[in-house]
Amino acid sequence: MMQINDAVKLCFQALIRRRMRSALTALGIAVGIAAVVLLTSLGEGIHRYVLAEFTQFGTNLIAVNPGKASTAGMSGSLISNVRPLSLNDAIALEKVPRVLATVPFVQGNAAVEYGRRSRRTYIFGVGAAVPVVWQIKVAQGRFLPNDDPGAARAFVVLGSKVKTELFGNTNPLGRKVRIGSEQYRIVGVMESKGQMLGFDLDDAVYIPASRAMALFNRDSLLEIDLVYAAGSSSVKIAKKVKQLLIARHGSEDFTITTQDQMLDVLGSVMNILTLAVGALGGISLVVGAVGILTIMTIAVNERTAEIGLLRAMGADRSQILLLFIGEAVVLAGLGGFAGLVSGVGGAWLIGRLAPGLPTHTSWEFVILAQVSAGVIGLLAGVLPAQHAARLDPIEALRAE
Repeated sequence: MMQINDAVKLCFQALIRRRMRSALTALGIAVGIAAVVLLTSLGEGIHRYVLAEFTQFGTNLIAVNPGKASTAGMSGSLISNVRPLSLNDAIALEKVPRVLATVPFVQGNAAVEYGRRSRRTYIFGVGAAVPVVWQIKVAQGRFLPNDDPGAARAFVVLGSKVKTELFGNTNPLGRKVRIGSEQYRIVGVMESKGQMLGFDLDDAVYIPASRAMALFNRDSLLEIDLVYAAGSSSVKIAKKVKQLLIARHGSEDFTITTQDQMLDVLGSVMNILTLAVGALGGISLVVGAVGILTIMTIAVNERTAEIGLLRAMGADRSQILLLFIGEAVVLAGLGGFAGLVSGVGGAWLIGRLAPGLPTHTSWEFVILAQVSAGVIGLLAGVLPAQHAARLDPIEALRAE
């Protein structure tokens, strides 16, 4: 009978004798594992990045859009409706229990002029509660006052980029800019918020929603955002909002979207993306498995006499089977380890060289990839190993 240490020694000696072939076989697995780890790191990084972008305004948010839709869309995507969303609707929603504040929202694009300088930018028609609901801060001055929507004063708050473009390092507070045909007095400048999914929040100005509706000739708000108290159920709040608006409108001609719903849909989409890119890397693993199968089949044919000698010396079929399967698993394991190091290192390097491209290595995928390497080696080595175990020892010795 062959001892376990002898079997291990024979296994590694066979691999060392054929260094080049063994290295190339392990390389096939390494490339596959590296691809899986690297691609899933990119997918998971993008997943986390997008979720962070969506939650930078907080998680206790509910959006109400005009028009009834079966699926939720992006902000402002639903405009056509039976009855417009009005400023009075936004005021009424503030009275819903557990709702802390609401923001009526209208968006457009127009030139903002100061002296001879002009910048065409986003115009956000909003309410006074923007800093609370959207969780953004004022860097200079203050935000829009809580005026009567029907008599809102011509005040404007500048985004940080607009302020820099029009005023440079000069303090803009108290100065006037022209938006459309009206003069607006600057009462504040927002802190830099950066971009959300490519949308530059700093390249915008904020004016009262009623004035924005008049400026863009709209009879409906694009959206009403509301924030509710922490610890409250978004489902219960949404139900109360729905009841109130149906009572006001006479029918459900609006769409309510909670932050939880948006995150659930987004999470599902991003999970599919991560699995899809991981599957692409899995193709390389299949190629590596074919390589192991090919190499082990060749090894059996080349070592026929060696197999006959081992059988003649007392090795049974199960030991021959385990010997060749062991070689395949060792090749896959070495390749898998090299692939893990390369994949994790590659993800780290991409994060260093391209900070804008998020990467995050999930250890669940790392463990899964390494286990996959071992299973692939096991499966790819079974057929050649079975062939080797079935060889007749007398016929195998004659092959020499």
